[in-house]
Amino acid sequence: MAKKPESGRKACASELAGIGREYHSRGWALGTSGNYSAVLRRDPLRLLITSSGLDKARLRATSFLEIDHQGRVVSGRGKPSAEALLHLAVARAAGAGAVLHTHSVWNTLVSERHQQEGGVAISGYEMLKGLEGVKTHQHREWIPIFENDQDIPGLAERVSDLLGRQAGIHGFLLGGHGLYTWGVDLPQARRHVEIFEFLLELSGRREFGDR
Repeated sequence: MAKKPESGRKACASELAGIGREYHSRGWALGTSGNYSAVLRRDPLRLLITSSGLDKARLRATSFLEIDHQGRVVSGRGKPSAEALLHLAVARAAGAGAVLHTHSVWNTLVSERHQQEGGVAISGYEMLKGLEGVKTHQHREWIPIFENDQDIPGLAERVSDLLGRQAGIHGFLLGGHGLYTWGVDLPQARRHVEIFEFLLELSGRREFGDR
């Protein structure tokens, strides 16, 4: 992937900002929660990612930083979240072109409920076909759940290892924390967030009795 020209980076940042504001309005990333990224180039790896600590209702194109393969800032103001290492891990291991992280009530509750099982399986719903490569509602989607850990480098290694060993994963949860999903580009990643948020809310309402 060639490096995006300056105009392309600005357009990408504007698109990410719009996604972030939308997710805030839908209750999927309130306050300063959540972070969003897109790959600017592969070799060497460069990522455009949300600057840390920003109100997601007020994201703008200037709210994003360019970081290198080690999470160091190349350009932009502010600092990236420590979770930037998870975005880099997914970009490498899954070949993702964009990575989106949300903190909705339902993905948080479901992640807590199933953390001891190591993941949650969802099947039988037509919405599953919104996940890339899924052709039937009979598909069984396994969503791994990692224990939330302040040792982000170690967590990033575990994510990389899992994605390297198990093909076909579209996203994962951090226990009591939130959802990570991705796509080959921003439109696909955005679609995956919508599909997962629907499925996790549905699963949560069934389990917790809120119908």
